[in-house]
Amino acid sequence: MAEAYPWQDGLWQQFAGREQHAHAYLLHGPAGIGKRALAERLMASLLCQRPTPQNACGECKSCLLLKAGSHPDNYILEPEEADKAIKVDQVRDLVSFVVQTAQMGGRKVVLIEPVESMNVNAANALLKSLEEPSGDTVLLLVSHQTSRLLPTIKSRCVQQACPLPSEAMSLAWLANALPDCSEDERVELLTLAAGSPLAAVNLQAQGVREQRALVVEGVKRLLKQQQSPTQLAEGWNAIPLLLLFDWFCDWSSLILRYQLTQDEDGLGLADMRKVIQYLAQKSGQGKVLNIQDWILVQRQKVMSKANLNRVLLLEALLVQWVSLPGQK
Repeated sequence: MAEAYPWQDGLWQQFAGREQHAHAYLLHGPAGIGKRALAERLMASLLCQRPTPQNACGECKSCLLLKAGSHPDNYILEPEEADKAIKVDQVRDLVSFVVQTAQMGGRKVVLIEPVESMNVNAANALLKSLEEPSGDTVLLLVSHQTSRLLPTIKSRCVQQACPLPSEAMSLAWLANALPDCSEDERVELLTLAAGSPLAAVNLQAQGVREQRALVVEGVKRLLKQQQSPTQLAEGWNAIPLLLLFDWFCDWSSLILRYQLTQDEDGLGLADMRKVIQYLAQKSGQGKVLNIQDWILVQRQKVMSKANLNRVLLLEALLVQWVSLPGQK
């Protein structure tokens, strides 16, 4: 049974209360808020032979087959390897499934996640099925970045935004999910996860707070000229590149924000506040804008899995960062 999260109660009531279902839904919103779990819960309910208004029964033949991963009328499409594209051949296999008759006499349900990982050929191959799915087929598309979807995909679906839960609701849930963390640590993790509670749990599992402390200490040593860009770039080997670029992107935004507002409440997490303030006071705005543009371009390359020389890329970042304070 897919986990039900408290911040999805309203969304679930909307789905569960429908007499008729659309042939395609696009569930979209930030990563780490449980969209996949919501899609799986809806999938189970749509396939169940005795659904209640709240859930699938969990006991009928259909539910038992789904739980065993062998339901003949259920199809899950995702990348064959993590962070890779969904290929056109995978979509063709899905299209073959969609045109078949349901074997158990009910609906067929397809779940695609993340739908933006389809390349253009794969997305085009899916369009026909989205336009005219055969029989009683429901397609559930899960997206973390709808800006990367073809407009033709979006227009053929009922779009359902899945918003971030409130901070209070996220922290209440994290108190149960991460009982060994202090309240301050949970707040820090939620901030690092941009408000996504499930992402916060994943970050804790990968030791993000320790990684962040290492990076912050390194940046301070860099600015005091106690460590070189090369030494730091090599010392951050174990830290995910995207995480590093997320942080530097965030820090450059905070520097600009402080230059424009002088608002001391808008300096981000405590670990970098003094550094942000110092750089905002000592750096020219044009320089900060230039480094932010450069970081955004490189971050896009990291996200698109470009073949990058990690150490050289980090060196280039740190050389620019250390040159921020100085001539305005």
